[in-house]
Amino acid sequence: MTTCTRCEKTGFLNIDQYTEITGNDFFELENPHSTVKKWIGGEFWDHDVQVCDCCGNGEDWHGTPGEHYNSDDLPGYNGPYGYNGGLCECH
Repeated sequence: MTTCTRCEKTGFLNIDQYTEITGNDFFELENPHSTVKKWIGGEFWDHDVQVCDCCGNGEDWHGTPGEHYNSDDLPGYNGPYGYNGGLCECH
């Protein structure tokens, strides 16, 4: 397993904006990934929070949010990073 450095293992880009707007700390949420995804899709806040496009595709993740090369997103040309020579973008 490799930690995604683009999102700093959170699975989201610009996650600091979530905390600034809601006052809730991402790391203290009971179900942080589902909570923030619902917030992104349901609220009309002015923000740039999105699912990481390195460990995911901007809408969902390749396996575990914030991680690369675990059993759910194997490296190589047939894996989710095949478009990039089999490597995640922050590799």
